[in-house]
Amino acid sequence: MKFLFAAALLLPAFALAQTSPVGLWKTIDDDGKTAKSLVRISEQGGTLVGSIDKLLDPKDPGDSKCDKCTDDRKDKPVVGLQIIRGVKGEGDGTWGGGEILDPNNGKTYRTRLKPIEGGKKLEMRGYIGPFYRTQTWIRVE
Repeated sequence: MKFLFAAALLLPAFALAQTSPVGLWKTIDDDGKTAKSLVRISEQGGTLVGSIDKLLDPKDPGDSKCDKCTDDRKDKPVVGLQIIRGVKGEGDGTWGGGEILDPNNGKTYRTRLKPIEGGKKLEMRGYIGPFYRTQTWIRVE
């Protein structure tokens, strides 16, 4: 009986962990087929941040820098670059209020993250004004 009670207490925590964007994600390009990078999302001081762990596109040199960035990330190596900043839970299963950087063009966009399919995938949406683009990332771990 004690085991069942303990398991019942752990189930909500496990479900919450699976619906959190925290973890390692394989980013997929807008074409829905091309794996571009691995991004690690973590929690820091109550907000989510995400950094590029590895580039997967063989066309991308491993030592590329964010030469088009205009903030503190200018000329920093792309691998290790923090591309997601300031994202917070919105209480409805989505995370937003922060920004995502596209290191290819140096632009930042407002962002919304939404775990889908039980946390196996992440709907990542970047906004500029009323326009947006959405990518679906795949959980690696």
